[in-house]
Amino acid sequence: MRAKTRAQLAELMSELTEAKKVERVRKAISLKAEIVEEIKGLLNQYGVLAVISADATPTAESRKIFNKVSNYGVVRLYKNSLVLRALDELGAGNLDEIAKYLTGSNVFVFTNMNPFEFARLLDRLVEYRYAKPGDVVDFDVELAPGPTDIKPGPSMSLFGKLKIPTQVREGVVWIARDTKILKAGDKVSPELCSLLRRLGIPIIPVRLKLKAVYESGRVYLPENLKIDLEEFKKSFAAAASASRTLALELALPVAEVVPELILRAYRASVELAAAIGYVIPEVIQGLFVRALAQAVALAQALSGRVDLGVPVGAPRAEARETEPRKKEEEEKPEKEVGEEEIAEGIASLFG
Repeated sequence: MRAKTRAQLAELMSELTEAKKVERVRKAISLKAEIVEEIKGLLNQYGVLAVISADATPTAESRKIFNKVSNYGVVRLYKNSLVLRALDELGAGNLDEIAKYLTGSNVFVFTNMNPFEFARLLDRLVEYRYAKPGDVVDFDVELAPGPTDIKPGPSMSLFGKLKIPTQVREGVVWIARDTKILKAGDKVSPELCSLLRRLGIPIIPVRLKLKAVYESGRVYLPENLKIDLEEFKKSFAAAASASRTLALELALPVAEVVPELILRAYRASVELAAAIGYVIPEVIQGLFVRALAQAVALAQALSGRVDLGVPVGAPRAEARETEPRKKEEEEKPEKEVGEEEIAEGIASLFG
């Protein structure tokens, strides 16, 4: 092959290679644009974006949890740069703050759940994996009595080394009684790891690691999303009680206090009517009793200076005395001064 022909062929191959590179770049750009549009559609559909770390997470256990999370929204694995680009194109705010948490490998959850509810959901979604040597448990671990699938043999020495009481029954090893094998804070030994795996007992909890939640330009961190519900309920009840007391004191016409305000107003009006002697059905009996007592007191005060024409004694208390007391007075032979006589005597004082 002539040198000129070889040169032409090499040039042609170079052009083809460059064309393929350009085509690949175009496809990559087109694919990224499609993904960005997809992310923008999800952001428009869902109001909350949760960023969950995908680093150092056990695949099998995390997949189970993500499957449960998908019941509350859409779970996607995107490049951080594409998510930021979609947010930017939508004009979302505070991008510099959310960008701080878009590092490493992340899983994105698009949901309409309240950020606090979503954080509580992740706390409740727990899977367990088998322990590895050196793992530290955060709770006590006990083995319940009963049969295992382990046949008698060399493994019996492993039970003995771990101080787990056993019996051989029905051709298998039985755990004889409840046995605590780990306390909270203990490290798991290689021997115990092996035994727990053979017993089919995973003890290490796996949770998703929430990095941040983005909602309408606000960034929530996990520590800000943890709420003590019992303490919150107490605080809410105390605030409600204080606001109700304030509403009563200020006489604010809100539904929660209107019935008591009406009752207070009624009582106050009755007390005012009684104080000024305004005659209404609620106070008329008390007014008569008070007027009688005042008349008797006045008669007593004047009896030593003016002849009232009637004997004046201690005030009668028919309005407050019981029926048996009235009967005793009726049986007395002495004549008592009646109300009519007292009234006539007072009237005579004033002509």
